[in-house]
Amino acid sequence: MKVAILSRNKNLYSTRRLKEAGEAMGHEVDVIDTLHCYMDITSSHSAVRYHGKELPKYDAIIPRIGASVTFYGTAVARQFEMMGTFNINESVAISRSRDKLRSLQLLSRKGIGLPRTGFASKPDNAKDLIKNVGGAPVVIKLLEGTQGIGVVLADTAKAAESIIEAFMGLKANILVQEFVKEAGGADIRCLVIGGKVVAAMKRQGAEGEFRSNLHRGGSAEVVKLSKEERDTAIKAAKAMGLNMCGVDLLRSKNGPMVMEVNSSPGLEGIETATGKNIAGMIFEFLEKNAKPNSNKTRGKG
Repeated sequence: MKVAILSRNKNLYSTRRLKEAGEAMGHEVDVIDTLHCYMDITSSHSAVRYHGKELPKYDAIIPRIGASVTFYGTAVARQFEMMGTFNINESVAISRSRDKLRSLQLLSRKGIGLPRTGFASKPDNAKDLIKNVGGAPVVIKLLEGTQGIGVVLADTAKAAESIIEAFMGLKANILVQEFVKEAGGADIRCLVIGGKVVAAMKRQGAEGEFRSNLHRGGSAEVVKLSKEERDTAIKAAKAMGLNMCGVDLLRSKNGPMVMEVNSSPGLEGIETATGKNIAGMIFEFLEKNAKPNSNKTRGKG
């Protein structure tokens, strides 16, 4: 197969591993900087151009689109879909997962466990918003935040009101969520490929840190999932329409709760913790499923 990885940095661990794994399995793999792609949109011949040339026909693309370039990145992915190229994670599904509010609403509709969440546009709703998610402590999240940036734990109702008012004063969109104390600053990253959980790790936040992101000094170890946790991760991936993703779960007294579904999960932490060849598994999925014009939406949405 001829496969393109849409990534802004060919030296990133995940991008490098995908290229290595694909080539080791006999595929031709190109890394293409998403922002250097530009689109030729015509009724008779749509194309993606790159550095002054029209890109060749690819059998599949693997989008590794950063949150800061979601709009342009999904537009490029959609162009490939319109040309009949198989996309492991379709543009519509990536857009769903990147919108924190929309993704929570979709998961809620499917009855998937979630931390109780509030969303409002006016600071005069703050008191009831805090009360409605169970009272302080609460977690306040910027809708546009990634890797734990823009996530604040407010220990008291007064502190939560002040933070909410400050964010809203800056015209920032925020979510207010219940704090799952029993999780103990840990979460579980489940890696889902083709409707199966292929690997899982427990991420523990650094001392005194409630966020478990590895970028923030957290540690990772292999974890054994319960059937309910496995089923929850699979349902969450399906609800987003993602063939490959990381599903982040909290272990709560009410069962597993989905915090986030990540359409471009990093491979370094989970490959290191589990010793599994996740990059190779992604190409195995492509070998079985990458057929021309087989995207569900075909660039329509």
